[in-house]
Amino acid sequence: MTVEPTGDVRALLEQIAKALVDSPDQVAVEVIDDSEGTVLELKVAENDLGKVIGKQGRTARALRTLLSAAGLKLQKHYTLEILE
Repeated sequence: MTVEPTGDVRALLEQIAKALVDSPDQVAVEVIDDSEGTVLELKVAENDLGKVIGKQGRTARALRTLLSAAGLKLQKHYTLEILE
């Protein structure tokens, strides 16, 4: 049995986002593979958008750093897009 690495990164991002927001049931992560790597699209409730982005984008930057570290370990490139 093999485990798809992207699924683990998606689950990681989803769990972190659910811990940050007030409406965890509205958190959704979609995985899109393209030629430059893997794009993870994060959707949250409109009133939780600020919590995921953080002051001056610090929370979003931290999420991107985690994805970058996971990508180094898995030898893949992950991009985070936070959708409104």
